[in-house]
Amino acid sequence: MRVKNPDENNRVKISKLCNAVGLPGIIKEGDLTAIKLHFGELGCDTFIKPVYVRQVVDHVRNLKGKPFLTDTNTMYIGSRHNAADHLINAIRHGFAYAVVDAPVIIADGLSGNNYGEVKIKGNHFHSVKIARDIMDAQAMVVLTHVKGHALSGFGGAIKNLAMGCAPPLGKRDQHQGMQAEVNESDCIGCESCVSQCPFGAITMKGEKAYVDKSICYGCSACLQFCPEHAISFIWNRDVPLFLERMAEYALGAVLGHPGKVIYISFLMDITPDCDCVPWSDSPIVPDIGFLASPDPVAIDTAALDLINAQEGLSCSSLHCNHHPGENKFGGVWDKVNGRYIVEYGQFIGLGSMEYTLVEI
Repeated sequence: MRVKNPDENNRVKISKLCNAVGLPGIIKEGDLTAIKLHFGELGCDTFIKPVYVRQVVDHVRNLKGKPFLTDTNTMYIGSRHNAADHLINAIRHGFAYAVVDAPVIIADGLSGNNYGEVKIKGNHFHSVKIARDIMDAQAMVVLTHVKGHALSGFGGAIKNLAMGCAPPLGKRDQHQGMQAEVNESDCIGCESCVSQCPFGAITMKGEKAYVDKSICYGCSACLQFCPEHAISFIWNRDVPLFLERMAEYALGAVLGHPGKVIYISFLMDITPDCDCVPWSDSPIVPDIGFLASPDPVAIDTAALDLINAQEGLSCSSLHCNHHPGENKFGGVWDKVNGRYIVEYGQFIGLGSMEYTLVEI
C-alpha cells in the first residue's frame, strides 16, 4: 500500500495487476463480462471503493468487452433483499453509472427467482443454483474485499463466488443444517433477534427468545444482532459442513466459465465482520495491498498467509493472536477454522493451495 509518486498510485497498481494476471487473454471482443463484487450493506463503509472498480471496468472496455457490475439478493432482511432496494443501495454507495461507467445488474432478478441449475459432483450437492445472469455471462472478474465472517471465519474469493453467485434459495442450501441455539441464561428478552429473522423462526416464550428449528435456516442474522451474544451454533458439528457446501457452490459458479475467470482481492480495511452487516468495525491488521490470480483457492490461501503475517492492531476486536504468524481471524472468531474452506476447495478441484507470490 506504500505510494510515493503518481505513477504508483493504487489505481495504477490495479491496472498493472489486470495486465499481470492475464486479463487481456481472457476478455474477447463482445464478451459480456460480469464484474462480481459486494456493494456493502447500508451502514457498512469498507466495501471496495468504486474508483478502484472503475479501473477494472476501464480495462474490460479497452479490451472491447462489455462489463456489468453484479451481485445477488440476500437471504436475510436488509438493504439488498430484493433488486429494487439492492440497486438503490449500490447507487448510494457510489456505484452509479457516472462513477463506474458500467450498469449494475442484480443477477438473480427482482426477488431472487432468476437462476439455473448447474450440475456438479460434490459430496453434498449434485447440482447447485446459480444466478442466471452470471451463468449467461461469457467472462467474469471476481473482486473481493477480504474480511472476517462470524460463520466462515473469513470471507474471501471462494465465499464471494459461493454466496455471491447464488440466489436466496441457493444461500439456504449452503446454510442447510445450521441451526441457532439460544442460551437462556444470557438472553435479556430484547427481541432484536425476533425482528431480524427473515424466516420467522424466532419467537418469544415468556421473556426469552425461542428458535423453531423446523424453520431456522442458520443465516446467522440473529447471531450478528444479539447484544448479549446469547445465540450461537453447534460450531464443531455445523461449520465444517457449511464451509464444504460453500466450496461446492463456488465450484458450480465457475464450471460454466473455464479459463474465463480471474480474481482480484483487496487486502485493505480488513474488518472482523462481513460487509453484509450494517456497520464497519475497525480493521484487525494494517492494510496490505492487492492480489490477483486465476485461482480462487490460491488467492484465498495467499490472503490468509499475508494477513496472518501481520502484527494485529491492539485497538481492534482481536482478543488474541496479535503476533505475526498467528491466526488473525481465529483471534476474532475462535470457534471457526476459516482455512478449512481452502483445504476443501483444493480437495474438490476448485483450485490449488500452492502459490508463488510475485510482486509487481
